[in-house]
Amino acid sequence: MSITGTPHRVPMTPAARRALEAAGRLFYERGIHAVGVDLIAAEAGVTKKTLYDRFGSKEQIVVEYLADRDERWRADLAPRLEASESPKDRVLAVFDVARDWMDANGPRGCSMVNAHVEIGDPSHPAYAIIIGQKQWMLTLFTDLVRPLAPATADSLGRTLMLLHEGALVAHGLRIFPGALDHARQDAELLLTGIPAGAAESGSAN
Repeated sequence: MSITGTPHRVPMTPAARRALEAAGRLFYERGIHAVGVDLIAAEAGVTKKTLYDRFGSKEQIVVEYLADRDERWRADLAPRLEASESPKDRVLAVFDVARDWMDANGPRGCSMVNAHVEIGDPSHPAYAIIIGQKQWMLTLFTDLVRPLAPATADSLGRTLMLLHEGALVAHGLRIFPGALDHARQDAELLLTGIPAGAAESGSAN
């Protein structure tokens, strides 16, 4: 399902930023439904009135929380992609950055996946952030693999995303250690198995 439209965003004053940092930590650690506005205000050292003045609603705080996570993820990823020398290296860099990101920011797995469990309603303003982030990841993998295998880039992009997303879930559930490293190894095998000349033959079609 394609979600269109850009969710409304609010300007970040210093008080709003403190509130967002507190909300983000609480939402991720405890779950969105389990955290109320009173707790966010107390953790941020602001009044409940300030929260509503800055954000308008708890739903908007959730929008800002997920949008902020997405923006920080993309900011971490961009320089690593730019520094990679080949299409294959760029694909594998996504897994490397995801591993580093999870080590630093994601002991409970992907914030988007976790939020989707709680926000299943497409009318929720944060739903577009969640789905849009995953659509962006699918497009990213497809675009990164296209120089290697133009004729099968769509299929390979889906497979790479499945490896990536499955690893995020396994990491969050702590099914086994090194889930993202395992997914990276499988991605490398997948890319190594692309027939020689696939890019040239795909370009000629």
